[in-house]
Amino acid sequence: MSKNNFAIIMAGGIGSRFWPTSTPDFPKQFHDMTGTGQSLLQQTFHRLENTIPPEQIFIVTHASYQAIILDQLEGKISSDQIICEPEQRNTAPCILLASLKIKKINSNARIVVTPSDHLILDEELFTEDINLALKATDEKNLITFGIQPDHPATGFGYIAVDKVSDARFLPVLEFAEKPDIVTAKKFIAAENYFWNSGIFVWSVQAVLSGFKSHAPNLYALFNQGFDQLNTADEASFIAKNYSLAEKISIDYAVMEKSKNILLSPARFDWNDLGSWKSIYDFHRKDKDGNAVIHTDLYHENASRNLVKTNPNKKVVIAGLDNFIVVDTQDFLMICPMDKNQEVKEISSKATKKFNRGKT
Repeated sequence: MSKNNFAIIMAGGIGSRFWPTSTPDFPKQFHDMTGTGQSLLQQTFHRLENTIPPEQIFIVTHASYQAIILDQLEGKISSDQIICEPEQRNTAPCILLASLKIKKINSNARIVVTPSDHLILDEELFTEDINLALKATDEKNLITFGIQPDHPATGFGYIAVDKVSDARFLPVLEFAEKPDIVTAKKFIAAENYFWNSGIFVWSVQAVLSGFKSHAPNLYALFNQGFDQLNTADEASFIAKNYSLAEKISIDYAVMEKSKNILLSPARFDWNDLGSWKSIYDFHRKDKDGNAVIHTDLYHENASRNLVKTNPNKKVVIAGLDNFIVVDTQDFLMICPMDKNQEVKEISSKATKKFNRGKT
């Protein structure tokens, strides 16, 4: 395991599409969403430990989640490895800040960047792919992992490569935003488009050069505090300057503007767990097509449902087909599966109703 290998885990989202399980106080990445016994963050950290020394894995999150992370990764991580955002500013600022901190530790660092809330079960293939990418890093190229699409999904961004081949790294032609269904079908038919996984590998020199060239104002804002990073003055620098950063994704800030992007077709399984439907699709089903998580279920004439509750909750359903049933300590949600993309909007309206009149 190389001393030059580092990782950045992005763990600041609130997962509003997974309400009522995921809430701003305790979002998706800190839950066991699939019944494995580990939170998504714990699974992500464990995967990276096969390649990255634990003390060289940094987690970027909102300040209010620091205690949760220290609890879930007790004995594996220190508070110095948690970078606390005063507010969410999207992925580019958090990646830049973490990269500058890593550069100060090791100017020859090679970095894996990954979300905290994706599901990847084939850890062996993931480790192999990550190691190949780490070995391929240089001072110029930025590597992103692409997922071979198996249907015309409209919930993912796409990446087009020059030509599909058996090569491990393919030159990227363009990034495409989440398409409508007609465009998604065209991407699939073209056979040179991959889903954008949001997982990256690069050298610290390459990514900082990308920021300096394509997001110079953001780079200058954070680089002015380089001497304060990894010191007692870091927190005050972040508190003073982080909110001044442009709210922008790494794709918009750097990747879409760069000419030196390589795509590595992922061989590992991948699910971004972007909706309750994705949880249902992943999870094993009973003979009637019901996916049951943490629940002691009895059902009659009920099929194709997702049922998730607190552990060992007894649930009875009858005559229900293709629904999402999620029960927490505070909320019970029963929603048709075909409205799973509307959960974020539903949660906003419901929360406003139940909070009305509260002080």
